[in-house]
Amino acid sequence: MSGHDWQAHETACIDAEVTIGAGTRIWHFSHVMRGSVIGRSCNIGQNVVIGPDAVIGDGCKIQNNVSVYKGVTLEDDVFCGPSMVFTNVFNPRAHIRRMDEARPTLIKKGASLGANSTVVCGVTVGRYAFVGAGAVVTRDVPDHALVYGNPARRHGWVCQCGEKLDKALVCPACGQRYALRDGVPVPVAG
Repeated sequence: MSGHDWQAHETACIDAEVTIGAGTRIWHFSHVMRGSVIGRSCNIGQNVVIGPDAVIGDGCKIQNNVSVYKGVTLEDDVFCGPSMVFTNVFNPRAHIRRMDEARPTLIKKGASLGANSTVVCGVTVGRYAFVGAGAVVTRDVPDHALVYGNPARRHGWVCQCGEKLDKALVCPACGQRYALRDGVPVPVAG
């Protein structure tokens, strides 16, 4: 599509009444459904479904084959790996309508959700948390936590830059130091 301050491949389907921020790119065979909001400078991969009424912040990267359902909110700079899954109803049945029971899911700023991971509805994934490939997230994930497995469990802490912190809570890549406050790492100045 042209004539916008965002771009969409000609095979993408963009419904009426959506908001798409400047600099966002939407690739092949993706569908943005009515009422959804996508921030600025996002990259929406091939075969992605957004909405209806989903909210995606600025700078998010959603890789191929991801569906961001109603009730899912991605804050700024969230990464969704290829074929990762969000659910929106906790106990679905084909013969029972339960969309009015959808549980909201919040993915906070800077979090990364690895390829083929699953985030069960109703959880919050904390700021700069890192969910490993194939993990199944069934409960809230703290800020800066590294989680993986089924069910996902914490296996350390990660820096804002995405590297695993050492035992002293120092990033080996960028040198950022952290201190535990209320059981969660927070950056330390200097």
